Amino acid sequence: MEQDRDFEIFLATVPGLEPVLYDEIRLKGFKSPAVTPGGVTIRGGWPEVWRANLWVRGASKVLARLKTFRVVHLAQLDRLARQMAWGEILRADVPFRVEAVCAGSRIYHAGAAAERITTAISETLGATAAPDAQVVVMARIERNSCTISIDTSGDLLHRRGYKQAVNRAPMRETMAALFLRQCGYDGSEPVLDPMCGSGTFVIEAAEIAARLNPGRSRHFAFELFANFDAAAWQRMRDVKSQRIPSARFYGSDRDAGAVSMSEANAQRAGVGDYTEFHCRTISELTPPAGPAGLVIVNPPYGTRIGERDALFPLYRALGQVLLKRFTGWRAGLVTADTALAHATELPFLPNTAPVPHGGLRVSLFQTGPLPQPPA
Repeated sequence: MEQDRDFEIFLATVPGLEPVLYDEIRLKGFKSPAVTPGGVTIRGGWPEVWRANLWVRGASKVLARLKTFRVVHLAQLDRLARQMAWGEILRADVPFRVEAVCAGSRIYHAGAAAERITTAISETLGATAAPDAQVVVMARIERNSCTISIDTSGDLLHRRGYKQAVNRAPMRETMAALFLRQCGYDGSEPVLDPMCGSGTFVIEAAEIAARLNPGRSRHFAFELFANFDAAAWQRMRDVKSQRIPSARFYGSDRDAGAVSMSEANAQRAGVGDYTEFHCRTISELTPPAGPAGLVIVNPPYGTRIGERDALFPLYRALGQVLLKRFTGWRAGLVTADTALAHATELPFLPNTAPVPHGGLRVSLFQTGPLPQPPA
């Protein structure tokens, strides 16, 4: 394993949202960003790995790509794995596990490949393999080319560290951040979610406006690596860019329990001073005082026919309220059902391709500034 300070780093995201993640990474100054299936690659060293975990909102994982080599049989994989300087990254006293994927290669058995690499690490480093280990080495063997990576994140990055309670089928923070970006949100305008659930869109918007790093309140797998520099990491975490937002952020829900949940989550996230949550139905929804901004909502989809049919009145009511009362505001609506989206009668722009979410495929439907209603 070379000590080269410049290697490839892969930031994973939801398939279909790679260009949106690319925009975020490019604006945050990372080196040589490039869109690739399933994510974005950058170049850098271990400080860039730490910074990506700490800063980037739309990525679900950050993988450090350690080495790539050609391999056509398991004995060759075993030999090449033993040649890697595992002690530069892994600690002998920290358990690890290996995950492998094989596609279009002469080595086709992922379990056998993972077993060979596991044995190579155990016998050369003296570390113990464990099925629930936080440190994960990943091998992807595709067209007889093996890429060895290490998961530097640990828990998925949508786990920001402030949510103790969530509602059913919540929007992940990473996906919410990317949908906000797709809607043109940059932190300078108010955001309102009229079906806020556990408050994800509202809290994410407030954090963006306050310039709070998404990874500030959690731990990462790289803190268990042999090359981890705790003092340098603490200095990076201590750099503060926080500001007081110029806008406020609003959530409402007809469920009082969801409102209480959102308020508690916002307080833990440190954005309670910038957010407001109210128990309201869609028919009671009114725009807050001040400039127009963005209404963004992830309403129920109704996966069964009976459920779906019952949702048409809700979508129609949402569209009527927005068209009547929210002149000048933009709207973003996430749903798995095009017919439900169009039941709002909102003037949607051409919508994006659907992306996977919770076992379904959802699309972001968005509008420009809503027009003045006819007299």
